[in-house]
Parts: sequence; C-alpha cells; structure tokens
Amino acid sequence: MPLFNIRLTLARSPEAPNGDSSHAYEFRAPLDKTGHLDRTQWPLNRQFCVVAKHQHGVVVEKGLLLHTRNGKWVFSYKSGESDDETIFRLSSHVFIPGEYVSITEHDGVQRTFQIESVESWHPTGVEGVKAARWPSARV
Repeated sequence: MPLFNIRLTLARSPEAPNGDSSHAYEFRAPLDKTGHLDRTQWPLNRQFCVVAKHQHGVVVEKGLLLHTRNGKWVFSYKSGESDDETIFRLSSHVFIPGEYVSITEHDGVQRTFQIESVESWHPTGVEGVKAARWPSARV
C-alpha cells in the first residue's frame, strides 16, 4: 500500500508575500513510483485518504480526499458538494517538495500551495489505526 502524508503550505501571493506556513493542508494519498497520484490504489485505500486543513496554525476542518463523479479531485469535509475544495489537475501533479498545487477554497478563490513534505505512511497496530483517521496536527 503506497500511501504518503503530504503537507502543503500557502505559497507566496499578493495576500501573503512571504507565503504562510500556518495556512496549510495535510493529506494522505497513494502515489506511484513517479510521485503521481495513483488512481488505481485510491479506491482500495479510500478510508486512509484523509485531510486536515490548518488556518492560523489550528486544524479547522477534517475530511477526505475524494474523486467526484465529474472526475475532479476534492477535499470534502461534509456530505454533499457544497463544502468541497477542488484541487486543480491533481492527477497530473508530481508530489515532490518544492512543487506547487492549486486549490479552490470555500471562498471561491483559487490559491497556490507549495508542497512542503512527502513522507511514506504505513498503518501499524493500534497506533496505525488511530493514525489512519487524520494526519498529524503539527504546524
């Protein structure tokens, strides 16, 4: 099961000239050997593909990485689509530190996030089951 914890932080922009590491996402996803999202492994590991959204260094939402019927990848925090945050062209990104990903957040603004880290993750024992629920709450 090739799962990875991925941390994204807000990249430099007019609203955050130096970026903002306290505005972040931590999520888990299956990646292939080239660092791309492994769409064949996602359905087999869907329950482990969780996300935690951080604002001002605090986890403000927890949810799942989902592939919608429309073919989009989203972070979803509740049932239905009203709260979904779309990840632009997620399937085509290579997940290595320093690369960028764009996410359309709840306010409708598409923001660019830099990949800060990509770390292998494997569930093990009771701690692994607990860890399967959410990525760490570190900032």
